[in-house]
Amino acid sequence: MVVILDFGSQYTQLIARRIREAGVYCEIHPFSISEDKLRAMEPAAVVLSGSPASVYDDDAPMPCEAALDSGLGVPTLGICYGMCVAATAAGGRVDPASKREYGRADLTVSSTEDLFYGFDAGTATVVWMSHGDKLSTPPSDWEVIASSHNSPFAAMRDRRRNLYTLQFHPEVVHTDRGRQILDNFLFRICGLQADWTMDSFLDTAIAKVRDQVGDGHVICGISGGVDSTVTAALLERAVPGQLTGVFVNNGLLRKDEGEQVRDALGSYFKTDLLYVDASDRFLDALAGVVDPERKRKIIGRTFIEVFEEAAHESDATRGKARFLAQGTLYPDVIESVSVRGPSSTIKSHHNVGGLPEKMKLELVEPLRELFKDEVRAVGELLELPRDFIRRHPFPGPGLAVRVLGDVNREDLDILREADAIYIEELHRAGIYDEIWQAFAVLLPIRTVGVQGDDRTYDRVIALRAVVSQDGMTADWYRFPQEVLARVSSRISNEVQGVNRIAYDVSSKPPATVEWE
Repeated sequence: MVVILDFGSQYTQLIARRIREAGVYCEIHPFSISEDKLRAMEPAAVVLSGSPASVYDDDAPMPCEAALDSGLGVPTLGICYGMCVAATAAGGRVDPASKREYGRADLTVSSTEDLFYGFDAGTATVVWMSHGDKLSTPPSDWEVIASSHNSPFAAMRDRRRNLYTLQFHPEVVHTDRGRQILDNFLFRICGLQADWTMDSFLDTAIAKVRDQVGDGHVICGISGGVDSTVTAALLERAVPGQLTGVFVNNGLLRKDEGEQVRDALGSYFKTDLLYVDASDRFLDALAGVVDPERKRKIIGRTFIEVFEEAAHESDATRGKARFLAQGTLYPDVIESVSVRGPSSTIKSHHNVGGLPEKMKLELVEPLRELFKDEVRAVGELLELPRDFIRRHPFPGPGLAVRVLGDVNREDLDILREADAIYIEELHRAGIYDEIWQAFAVLLPIRTVGVQGDDRTYDRVIALRAVVSQDGMTADWYRFPQEVLARVSSRISNEVQGVNRIAYDVSSKPPATVEWE
């Protein structure tokens, strides 16, 4: 395993993606992890991420000493801020750059060993810089292996400590040969094997579930989405006959989704599926709540209450269920756990930040280490129907975080109708599978319009569609003009109470995929 110590960079998740794409397992952990915990993981290598911080900030994030002085005895790669941290710890000097460097730069390689094996010495290659500080005086025993016009020490190594540092970001696509640089670190320097595949993950996950659950009974919240469906299928493979799926209609589903999921999954999981209509309970709990964090926590808490009651009251699970399985994914964990403090939390996912502290059921989360595209690959190995595997992601809190402001039945119905038209047109145009996630959002504002010969003062629907690999970064989808025109025309004409349609052209970052 490669351990990535996260100092708060927006690119940290990309480092993990690139390492996993190379067939090597890695995990992201906060920079503040203790030396004992870090050693207990027995990492094969350590990567020090970038950061928005400066090493000279009063509260500059610093890792344990062993991560910097070769005390772990494994290769270390410092990227951007990671380079600055390692350099200052070894006696070097870091200063604010006279010119902040954000964007492409030409890197000239001077040593074609190690990190730059396969490169041509003296030939420029494009890399991506994103820093305000830079190394001005390197430690005495460090060796320059690449430079750029604005960063004379753009890449360095300390062979004695098995330490390699980069001022630029090899993990982003804008660095032309970044994948090759990371592969050189993983395979040439660390001597790792590209043997982490979804087949190996599935075997390991099944063994872990069997070890954790034993002969106990598990209930699993099933929504019909990719994550929960793959989780349930994996559990059926691991502990057959010990799973009961609970499909909760929380009143926050898309149009006709409750019936569609119940019919589809009921035939797949047969008698091991319980249907609970708790719509009134969720909507009553959300009445008057506008803050998205409160929405998520209320929904997470109510889900657990419903699950535990279903386990207690159902003939299939009464007195037997000791475990709750969830389709928690790695991005859920990363975005819900603050790196530097509460202000760094992006959002609390309902199944991470929204769980009550005292819960009677023990959690089983077999997909917790995976990104979304990896989950889809596991679904294929489990031979799930393609319709399940290719569905766009749907947030656990459902339409509660797509109705901005107070959640009520009238607004939910408006949003359901608009969203159904939108998705129908994507299928009609044959572009649904090109898009990572598409959905409609109901805004808490009204605008003036003209429909027929009358003035209207009605609601606004925002449309969102993004392309992504894993949801950690995303770009807005470039629609054929006629598709957006058709969607806009249909929604404004067919959905009562809507007179304006907007399309969101924000990428992630700086925005998130969901609006709340």
